[in-house]
Amino acid sequence: MIKTLFISIISSLLMATSAIALDRSASAEGAELYIISPKDGESITGPVTVIFGLKGMGVAPAGTEKENTGHHHLLINTGLPAMDLPVPADDQHKHFGKGQTQTTIELPPGKHTLQLLLGNHLHVPHNPVVASEVIEITVK
Repeated sequence: MIKTLFISIISSLLMATSAIALDRSASAEGAELYIISPKDGESITGPVTVIFGLKGMGVAPAGTEKENTGHHHLLINTGLPAMDLPVPADDQHKHFGKGQTQTTIELPPGKHTLQLLLGNHLHVPHNPVVASEVIEITVK
């Protein structure tokens, strides 16, 4: 009974801490994040190579806490996530925590939206947020 109670308490604490908001790192004034390629409205044959662009800040791997830096997250067919929590890691939220500035992804034929979001050393979006415009592409 004590073991069950202990496990229940630990589980409750873990669930509570997962919902705690984290501090957001300050972004540099005028920082811009954008998708160099593909272009908005482009029709392309897969696989899709996405090239990231960033002005006014630097790229650093996840876990590296350095002012005015962050790493890329590619949002696929989804909107912006919560701004005070780490960006989720799933098929719609691709992490580039090694400091990558491009990727090649497989997307099924059809229309898709892409957006970049810069995250700090803990994968939390900056304040103010540094995100690209949403682009729409069609994969043939």
